[in-house]
Amino acid sequence: MTAPRPALSLEELRVAVDAGQIDTVVLALTDMQGRLQGKRFHARHFLDEVVAHGSEGCNYLLAVDVDMNTVDGYEMSSWDRGYGDFAMAPDLSTLRRVPWQPGTAMLLADLRWLDGSGDVLASPRQILRRQLDRLAEHGLTAYAGTELEFVLYRDSYEDAWRRGYRDLNPANLYNIDYSLLGTARVEPLLRRIRNEMAGAGLVPESAKGECNLGQHEIAFRYADALTCADNHVIYKNGAKEIAAQEGMSITFMAKPNQREGNSCHIHFSLRTPAGGAAMVGDGSGPAAGSGGKANLSETGQRAIAGLLATMRELSLFYAPNINSYKRYQPGSFAPTAVRWGTDNRTCALRLVGHGGHSLRVENRVPGADVNPYLAIAALVAGALHGIENELALEEAYGGNAYEDESALRVPASLRDAVGLWETSAVARAAFGDDVIAHYANNARVELAAFDAAVTDWELYRGFERL
Repeated sequence: MTAPRPALSLEELRVAVDAGQIDTVVLALTDMQGRLQGKRFHARHFLDEVVAHGSEGCNYLLAVDVDMNTVDGYEMSSWDRGYGDFAMAPDLSTLRRVPWQPGTAMLLADLRWLDGSGDVLASPRQILRRQLDRLAEHGLTAYAGTELEFVLYRDSYEDAWRRGYRDLNPANLYNIDYSLLGTARVEPLLRRIRNEMAGAGLVPESAKGECNLGQHEIAFRYADALTCADNHVIYKNGAKEIAAQEGMSITFMAKPNQREGNSCHIHFSLRTPAGGAAMVGDGSGPAAGSGGKANLSETGQRAIAGLLATMRELSLFYAPNINSYKRYQPGSFAPTAVRWGTDNRTCALRLVGHGGHSLRVENRVPGADVNPYLAIAALVAGALHGIENELALEEAYGGNAYEDESALRVPASLRDAVGLWETSAVARAAFGDDVIAHYANNARVELAAFDAAVTDWELYRGFERL
């Protein structure tokens, strides 16, 4: 399959600028937290200067906490190093219109050091590129699709902030999982998001209600792994912008309240150089419900075995925040058992599809707070670990994996996850010492901040009664 055509070519941008249709170009990078950061350029300046020479951004953008505070512990960026710049190299293949911002186009950037020494290794987009290059050495490409859930509120972001995120008004007041009546309440917003994402070059498929109050999911067509991650961050940022324009707010927190969390199931498959389905075996019948390993090729079996073997030690890239681990509740649809099964939602890995390109493995561990570049990079690294070491795949689990006392479990906390990450020989071999240290430091900064915070839970329990 050929790569999707960019939503806007450079020549089409020149024509649109000359015609007065586009006056602003946004150049964006993805930070450690999976957020878009960058600059807005006057379109003429972008064409005259940035296309040829790129731009710069302060390297602290990959060395801050979620509040954009400078923090210690990063080798690549610090006060001692002067907080210099890195180069933002425009990737013109990602150029597209931004329908929700009139007169605007945008594209993504790759990050490189200004001295010509190479890529910024800690950049999420570069981390994924490196894993895809490793995969290409085996004659394989990765395809992925992310399913982001969110909770929608009828309060603006500013009102939610001023109210301390208490007593907000969810867009729906009861469970609307698959409910057409319930989703009709907010269809104007959902429709706008779907259509304007299509105008930005994404391929929307569907929208449906979910279980939490005001919870929804908009699904997009799978793509090659890098395009999937690019589309994910553009959609996530754009959906928030569109909601804000409507006086509403969206949260992609993994666990925003005591009800169901927001998941980001990631569908993953491998293809051959000719575009064939590399994970498909010669079993007869669909994968869902019956085929098990018979439907998987040797490559597919080894890849899934590698995903299982590395699930715990790469969980920092699947569940990167303190709040991520609060989503893993007993009896929920957030799995904790490191098992795989055919169409079994109690397992961390669920084999789905009906053969050919539709056969894929769904990783149900990530929440909607995940950085897609890092999560997909972990999937590729895990699959490669299984392929390179010819790992054997265990039998598919057919029951309720939550009750499987012999199964390994997803780490219970960010503290556990970072410990596994730092001591993982597989992670270190795949990502390198610099990336291991960089993202371990990011986790420890968050843990230190959380450990120092006094929470509402503590006040309610202790203010009067202790």
